Amino acid sequence: MALSKNKKLPVYVVGMVFLIFCIILGTSQGSVTVPFGTTMKILWQALWAGDYANLDDSFVTIVLQVRLPRVLLAALVGASLSIAGAAFQGLLKNPLADPYTIGVSSGSAVGAVSVLFFGWSLPVIGTFTLPFISILSGFLTLLLLLAFVRFIEQSLATETIILAGIIVSSFLSAVISLIITFTGEELRQIISWLMGSVAMRGWDYVWLMLPFFIIGSLLLLANRSELNALVFGEETAKTLGVNTGKRRFMILAGASLLTGSAVASSGTIAFVGLVIPHLMRLLFGPDHRHLLPLSMCAGGGFLILTDLGARTFIAPAEFPIGVITSIIGAPIFGILLYQQKRRRAIIQRVRR
Repeated sequence: MALSKNKKLPVYVVGMVFLIFCIILGTSQGSVTVPFGTTMKILWQALWAGDYANLDDSFVTIVLQVRLPRVLLAALVGASLSIAGAAFQGLLKNPLADPYTIGVSSGSAVGAVSVLFFGWSLPVIGTFTLPFISILSGFLTLLLLLAFVRFIEQSLATETIILAGIIVSSFLSAVISLIITFTGEELRQIISWLMGSVAMRGWDYVWLMLPFFIIGSLLLLANRSELNALVFGEETAKTLGVNTGKRRFMILAGASLLTGSAVASSGTIAFVGLVIPHLMRLLFGPDHRHLLPLSMCAGGGFLILTDLGARTFIAPAEFPIGVITSIIGAPIFGILLYQQKRRRAIIQRVRR
């Protein structure tokens, strides 16, 4: 269902309201429940640097120092994976593509696992060594991928990018397995990181990821019209005046930056970047001018709710958030594929 002009604003409003509601809900619920109204008051006062004199100090601490940074990080990671997934699916013309398709996530994972295994700690940045190395290794993986594709052929053909991504991803996954083979006491920490989590990160990780999120999102949103043209093929895009090589690189860079920063901050979280864009496309159509921002809102809200479930189902223990997204995402994606195939079969019968 494509969005008409008179339906754009209401849908965007609903998307933003959904995301804000998820933020408030995720911040209020947990092992200690903070009343919904109290949570809204605390957040309002924090937004306008107000006075907390009439509010319970323990509630203020729980909301602002414990839960809010975790919820915002989940929102950033979910939004990053979703908009990157929508961009990859459009650019690669493959609804099964996701942020992990071209191997950038594997590159980020290799960097993070190496930091955990070797115990690296860079001067100045200290505790941020892991996310810094992870983001850097993810970006270097993108450069390696593009250089490899350029070596094979000068044009950045979609099929070549996908195949090169599979090669790079498989090789880097083997490197991760090799590192895990030699781990000792670090094994539990590495496995825990690989399963994905936004727990115990704090405000520092939110501020660390925010600039990468802004830059990556702006790159994708600035090229959303060109992404629509690229979906119809390189020749069609060229006839419409699109510099396909430049635009494809910008989209790849933006999506990879978002993926790398998300993986660096939370570990590997599957299916968010696959299911959410697919669902938004079915509901609101394939126009990337609307698909990208709607995927951001839905992805951010979805991961907040998933993290809420991960930390409340078996409280005080927690599920790894990546496990929850896979348990939820796999059957949902299976249903979506079944419905899509059934719809195509009906259309073919009608045409006959």
